[in-house]
Amino acid sequence: MESLSNPPTMRVLGLDLHCLTYDEMHGIFDQWLSDKGRPALTVALVNVNCSVSALLDRSLFSVYRSADIRGIDSMPFLRLASVIRRRKLDRLYAPDIMLEVSKRARKTNYRFFLYGGAPGAANVIAQMLRQRFPGVTIAGTFSPPFRPLTPEEDEIVVRMIRDARPDFVWVGLGSPKQDVWIQDHKHRIRGCVMVASGATFDFFSGRIRQAPRWIRNSGFEWLFRLFQDWKRLWRRYTVYNAIFIGAFLLEILRIRQWNRPEPETR
Repeated sequence: MESLSNPPTMRVLGLDLHCLTYDEMHGIFDQWLSDKGRPALTVALVNVNCSVSALLDRSLFSVYRSADIRGIDSMPFLRLASVIRRRKLDRLYAPDIMLEVSKRARKTNYRFFLYGGAPGAANVIAQMLRQRFPGVTIAGTFSPPFRPLTPEEDEIVVRMIRDARPDFVWVGLGSPKQDVWIQDHKHRIRGCVMVASGATFDFFSGRIRQAPRWIRNSGFEWLFRLFQDWKRLWRRYTVYNAIFIGAFLLEILRIRQWNRPEPETR
């Protein structure tokens, strides 16, 4: 079996996605958190929307490729990877990752910082986690305004998170904003794991209804979400799905490989 420092991968539109179980993910987290002087371990969770967005934007491709863990967050991807790798794998789905990590808090004494979400959402999640998982320490929460922070405001946020000494920073700013934020801050906030948490803040705060597990396992969560918020998501789940099918067919047929050069430095 491959080592935790070099986990098996599956390539999707030029991105090598890590094929992991939750147990292996926990092992990587434990190894990383044993050295609090390291830059943050970064976790990007890649689905169809992310892979197409990276295909269309060279700088975003670089952001995803630089993540330390590029998890498979798509049931079709997961099933394909399970066949290719001939091993059991888990979908690294941000809401489930938060719950899986929280289950271990009683023996690990993890400290969480919740960054993102609508005003008040992080506090609602903090209360839920404390009730469900005694032993979780919520070291801090912050919901930034829906605008870019000034350099001075950003420095205040960085100091706030550093002072909280978190093991995990859950970043819920929406994709791809959250992944860019993590990439920009991983060297400024060290000794933790930063997880791009997507709609986790909306689901766990009750702002958006999460699809039942049977729908999530079926691979049709995207359709459930499309019916809930079609005005915002129609492009993601129609145009982007069509682009993905065409580009992925070209890739698996070896007609076109989607490796992207690094963006030029300015």
